[in-house]
Amino acid sequence: MRKARDTIGSYMFLFPAGAIYLSVIVFPVFYSTYISLFRWNGIGSMIFLGFDNYTNLFSDIIFIKSLSNTLIWTVLTLFLTMTVALGLAILLNKQFRGRTFFRGLYFFPTVLALIAVSVIWRWIYNPGFGFINEFFKLIGSDYRQGWISDPNASLYAIFFASLWRSVGRPMIFFLAGLQTVPVELLEAAIIDGATNTRRFFSVTIPLMKETFIIVIATLTVDALKTFDIIWGLTGGGPNNATEMLSTYMYSHTFRFANVGYGTAISVLMVVFMLIVIVPFVSFTAGKD
Repeated sequence: MRKARDTIGSYMFLFPAGAIYLSVIVFPVFYSTYISLFRWNGIGSMIFLGFDNYTNLFSDIIFIKSLSNTLIWTVLTLFLTMTVALGLAILLNKQFRGRTFFRGLYFFPTVLALIAVSVIWRWIYNPGFGFINEFFKLIGSDYRQGWISDPNASLYAIFFASLWRSVGRPMIFFLAGLQTVPVELLEAAIIDGATNTRRFFSVTIPLMKETFIIVIATLTVDALKTFDIIWGLTGGGPNNATEMLSTYMYSHTFRFANVGYGTAISVLMVVFMLIVIVPFVSFTAGKD
């Protein structure tokens, strides 16, 4: 009897969190999937299309472009953002005067709203009097670039602005992970004659596995749903050069009143995130 009461009590404690999870996450996902099967403008009657919205997506040139841009952004995020964050963490983990100041300095952009970051970098990238073009002029170079108006450069220019803003959070994660590595193991590796590089890859990295799981998972999810900074700087232009899955979904859902089509894009975004994140976390966070 007591065991039964304990079990009921456990479920009662889980009920509020379970109710919130079902109402905020599970139900919206299933309802969005339902809407994606219809043609609907958000107000009038819904016309059932089956899976036509999904099949039409893969013959949509702009959708393919947005999917390609999202994959490029994700790869750049995982390699560049994570590498820069790890490098900064290693430097800021060393003992030197002003270390706390520089930690705060590099983390500060993370607390800025992405729309504010977009405004800042729009001025920096201004082709007429922006900081970068004016810097080239100052050093005597005639090089000028329309950083966010050139279809060939705009995606990478926006990514650099995003890198400046987003590198602080993974840096803090890595910094925390580095400080959990036992000093005794590093000293033992030194006694065994291991070089700095060998100690880093053979001792430090394996002991930071959980940190890498958190960083890779959060960076991947953030990359797949990137929206604010793209919308703030280019709105997906020029000529759809910076269109992402998130911006294309927003445009169809709220600008073109094509709710079914836009919701189909959002459902695919969720599927892509599950395909990437769930296997990664399952394989890397499992028991050794």
